[in-house]
Amino acid sequence: MAEKPVYLDHNATTPVDPRVLEFMLPYFTEHFGNASSRSHPYGLEAAHAVEFAREQIASLIGAEAKEIIFTSGATESVNLAMKGVFETYASKGNHIILLETEHKAVMDTAATLEKNGAAVTILKPESNGMIQPDLLEAAIRPDTILIAAMYANNETGVIQPVQAISAIARKNGVLFFTDATQAVGKIPVQVEHDGIDLMAFSAHKMYGPKGVGALYVRRKQPRVKLTAQLDGGGHERGLRSGTLNVPGIVGFGKAAEICKQEMAADTKRLAKLRDKLEHAFLQMEEVQVNGDTNHRLPHVTNITFRYIEGDGLMLGFNQKVAVSSGSACSSALTEPSHVLIAMGLTADQAKSTLRFSLGRYTKEQEIDFAIKAISDTVMKLREISPLWEMYKEGMDLDQFNWPG
Repeated sequence: MAEKPVYLDHNATTPVDPRVLEFMLPYFTEHFGNASSRSHPYGLEAAHAVEFAREQIASLIGAEAKEIIFTSGATESVNLAMKGVFETYASKGNHIILLETEHKAVMDTAATLEKNGAAVTILKPESNGMIQPDLLEAAIRPDTILIAAMYANNETGVIQPVQAISAIARKNGVLFFTDATQAVGKIPVQVEHDGIDLMAFSAHKMYGPKGVGALYVRRKQPRVKLTAQLDGGGHERGLRSGTLNVPGIVGFGKAAEICKQEMAADTKRLAKLRDKLEHAFLQMEEVQVNGDTNHRLPHVTNITFRYIEGDGLMLGFNQKVAVSSGSACSSALTEPSHVLIAMGLTADQAKSTLRFSLGRYTKEQEIDFAIKAISDTVMKLREISPLWEMYKEGMDLDQFNWPG
């Protein structure tokens, strides 16, 4: 079997930490009870394991255990938060504000709500990917019920001014929801300090298993109310019915515990490796880093290699380095990244862009290998690129009038 490529796509998913897997395994066989069947020891054992995991996850984000609602993943959490608020607070208003750089889960949920009568305002970020709080506040109306702003972007790693956003929301009596899937477990996220009312996140982005996520729902000041989107059984405080994924939840809890313990060390090491990768590529001509480099995740960089036909870029090294050209959740789409377009990149530039996301097990020699493999590919593609030839001849391709 051929050797697997170097994995630098941790924003798509992370491997399960062996310590997490070891903790999960008994709950498939020995401790197999249904957490809702509390009339016998098997169910009680499962229920206790679920509650312990709930406490571990709450501890990571500075929440109360009762504020954690388990779901099948961040996408379900997003749907529960946005649809739940829209239905519950319909008597107050129907206006929702979100950013143009949100994940497709948020964008598509907003589009569905719009079909059902919601008024949706989508705000454009600055060229660095960040939203101006003044612009956000100006968009608030008397009927605004929810602001949705991603904590850290999945493509660029840009961290939004969450505390400023939440302060604006609180001042205007609007709920603040954040998709923190890429942030939780990677950087300190504290729901009280950050002023968050609702927050979606997922286990598989933080070295836990796939198929389990959570929604943080504030219980006081204000007490957030939601309309359930799944009926039957009244599990999870009546907000999310369905038999709980006990092994997955147990793994989620263990992953959260490890992240809390090791986050600081991981951040320091990965930022150093990310900077090495980035610095090497910036030595090449016509290479740019996208997004604010002072407010971003420590393990992510989004880099455009200009004047290359985008389709050939990943094909040139995809057996050597596993990276992404955008969001893993929309990789089946052929359109350029909506995040990069919102930040002002052209379609061609967006298609010639790679997202690198490092992880807990990334080694320095893998970074060295990736630098060489990708640099070599870029050089080869530019040698045969008419765009590169035109650029070297002094043409301003951004101003060039293409025929057709």
